[in-house]
Amino acid sequence: MLHKQQTCPLYNQLRSHALKSPISYHVPGHKNGAVFSRKEDHFFKSILPIDVTELTGLDDLHDPSESIKEAEDLAASLYEVKHTFFLVNGSTVGNLAAILATCSEGDKVLVQRDSHKSIINGLKLSDADPIFLAPAVDEDLSLTLGVPSETVCRAIKQYPNAKALILTNPNYYGVSRDLSEVVRVAHNYNIPVIVDEAHGAHFAIGHPFPISAIQAGADIVIHSAHKTLPAMTMGSYLHIQGDLISKEQVGKYLSILQSSSPSYPIMASLDIARAYLYEMAQNDRKALLVKQISNFREQISKIDGLTVVEYKDKRVEIDLLKVTIMPSFCTGYELQQKLEEVGIYTELATTQHVLFVLPLAAEFRWEETIEKIEKIVSPYQELPHDFSSAPLSFKFSNSQLGISYKKQSIFTKTSLPLTMTVGRIAAESVIPYPPGIPVLMEGEIITNDHIEYIEEILSTEVKLQGSATSLERRLISVFEDERELTP
Repeated sequence: MLHKQQTCPLYNQLRSHALKSPISYHVPGHKNGAVFSRKEDHFFKSILPIDVTELTGLDDLHDPSESIKEAEDLAASLYEVKHTFFLVNGSTVGNLAAILATCSEGDKVLVQRDSHKSIINGLKLSDADPIFLAPAVDEDLSLTLGVPSETVCRAIKQYPNAKALILTNPNYYGVSRDLSEVVRVAHNYNIPVIVDEAHGAHFAIGHPFPISAIQAGADIVIHSAHKTLPAMTMGSYLHIQGDLISKEQVGKYLSILQSSSPSYPIMASLDIARAYLYEMAQNDRKALLVKQISNFREQISKIDGLTVVEYKDKRVEIDLLKVTIMPSFCTGYELQQKLEEVGIYTELATTQHVLFVLPLAAEFRWEETIEKIEKIVSPYQELPHDFSSAPLSFKFSNSQLGISYKKQSIFTKTSLPLTMTVGRIAAESVIPYPPGIPVLMEGEIITNDHIEYIEEILSTEVKLQGSATSLERRLISVFEDERELTP
């Protein structure tokens, strides 16, 4: 007999509807796939029968009472939280709604500095007054390690009236910290904790994966199910627990921010992903998965010219699904290109690293992958590469904005040569993507460290969002100096 967590109520309802061969006189315009210009294209057409709208029996994401509610309740039960919201606009919409539900104009908010741009955008929309907390950095690896507990606890005591503590855990590379202590201290001051755990939706299966912020007691935890679970792109969860944040307020902002025509295939994939996660949590399947991942890491580490990154800081844990490798014979960008030439597509590359996001599955093309990597690496193993000029990870510092979000609209903007902007206030953000973490934020005071780092990354193959065109000409937008505007 199936355990309730193995059922998929929303997906089953959609499937039952499609099997009726219904005649569609409703949106969307493809009419369950009947209206389609490329009849032979089965890849796309096969999903259209379940791409429907809020029909009788198919429930409504913005007021769930049937199969969507049942699916959300099952997710809440699996994750052991008070309520889970399905998100069809990615973790981005979860971050925005969580911030708007807790923060208002002028509120002090403690925020991890190396947060995703969606966190920064949420702060802008709320007109909050952020206090940015710097992450630790492993200088040997040139990678950030999250914000140390002592940094967070010190900030909480310095700003005891802060309206929220917003952290990102794990980071893009799978570096995770146990947040139990900082959550406890924050709660002592009645400060709610919001955690962007986008890359940790699978932590629910337990050891040897890192502890989830849910188990640490965070009030809101946002998961990008599509990153590590078998959910469609943009499919995410927002979990809420405790009494410090109103579920109704969060729901109100999700209703405002999410599409009024939510994707049923995305919601169905969230239902399926939750059932899959339950199955993977069973000891025999988890043990086999861990064994395969360990073997994969070991096989890569045996390849001359490649090093699997290991962290010395014992206060952090590493997500098993994230494998970062460092080539000794070429840049990370060059290795990524060589991998793509043989059909292996990785998540991210930097000058020094290539990041693999492994599947939450024991059965995969593991051996084929190792064979292809060995084949492309072997001709280059004896060619050392000089990384002395490679840009290190940017060293963030605790900081505040030079101009508040609200006041930024008052000032005019001008473009200046990058080298002439030290001490000025940035009027645009510099965002390497991926991972989407602003090196320089709009409203932030530009320092020599910013200039040097931006100059370094401009000499590499890093992709920049938004400001790339002007920065290619070594120009950056700044706010007119406040003193210049004073009569």
